[in-house]
Amino acid sequence: MAAAGGARGRTSFQRRPGAGPRPPALPGTRPSVRHGQLLLSSGLPSLDCVLGGGVAVGTLLLIEEDKFGLYSNLLFKYFLAEGIVCGHDLFVASAKEHPDNILKELPAPLLDDTYGKELGDEAAAVKSEDFQDSMKIAWRYQNLPKMEASPTTSTKFGHYYDISKKMSPELCQSVKRHSFYLHEELSLEPKMKAWNMNSGYSRLLQSIQRIISQGGFDGSDPQKKQRNVLRIGIQSLGSVLWGDDVCCSDPPADPHSLTKFLYVLRGLLRKSLSACIITVPAHLIQNKAIMERVTNLSDMVVGLESFIGSERETNPLYKDYHGLVHVHQIPRLNSLICDVSDTKDLAFKLKRKLFTIERLHLPPALSDTESSASKQELAGRARARSSGCAVGRGHLLDF
Repeated sequence: MAAAGGARGRTSFQRRPGAGPRPPALPGTRPSVRHGQLLLSSGLPSLDCVLGGGVAVGTLLLIEEDKFGLYSNLLFKYFLAEGIVCGHDLFVASAKEHPDNILKELPAPLLDDTYGKELGDEAAAVKSEDFQDSMKIAWRYQNLPKMEASPTTSTKFGHYYDISKKMSPELCQSVKRHSFYLHEELSLEPKMKAWNMNSGYSRLLQSIQRIISQGGFDGSDPQKKQRNVLRIGIQSLGSVLWGDDVCCSDPPADPHSLTKFLYVLRGLLRKSLSACIITVPAHLIQNKAIMERVTNLSDMVVGLESFIGSERETNPLYKDYHGLVHVHQIPRLNSLICDVSDTKDLAFKLKRKLFTIERLHLPPALSDTESSASKQELAGRARARSSGCAVGRGHLLDF
């Protein structure tokens, strides 16, 4: 009985002899609560909130450029600056601007010790605006959550950056950087066409594949104990500078090079510890079918619509914003549904030091009931003027 009792007291669950401590987490990453995928910060916490927590490792973020490329270039630099602060390796490719010049223009990070000093004015302005809004709007709207509140140091994922200052060269040189400038690459060797696409895209794919393999981001080097993440940034892909004609002719002479490039690139990202951001001049692509295929071959697609040069620039409804944000696609990772934000009416605002994405809301003074009442009043006055001086009582134009 004692032996039987001792046998009953023992458990069948035993610790595996070779099991050791868990491997250290990758710097600048965190697992998603919803699907367990490793997430990176895009460099803009409000954009991370829109994308469901951040950019997943092994995915592709596509940014549809605004007409002048001002704000999409900011998101591109935020992504690269976040990689430097987190210690990630960088790969920057461009046919428009030299990658070294892009890295020199990255915004300076706001760390915990200098955060309050640098953004004190911004936080005070936000608080004063919130106080004024609380005196204007109805009580039932005051408790609604915001997409992006005033930045605080309590955040544990992602950093804030001061766009009025540049990142120090010492910090920028503290990580491994790889650059790809198309004009230099084409001058080194004669034109070549691999994967049945144009020479610019094929050379870019070969460079990315070489960096992933040599850096051990695909797990090919088992002896490498310290793992890291590769951040890939490609600027203005699909433009004429890349040797592609999808932006200048419809139908283009080579309509499949861009989609083939994205298809091969996603295969490289899926099997490596890397994430990629690409900006595309979508407003110049005349063939909508090509743009739909580009969207389907991307994991996340975010479009920026600037108010510069449009009627909305002078519209009082949008006086507090500089453009709209359109979330076209969010990935479905390890689940049947995607992590969709609770609102789709998003706008961006560029302040003196900060770029934020917020919920788009109408001012209280321009509500639908008030605007309709004012329209009826104006129509009544117009009818009164058209009937001449024989108007009834109560009008201001009685003679």
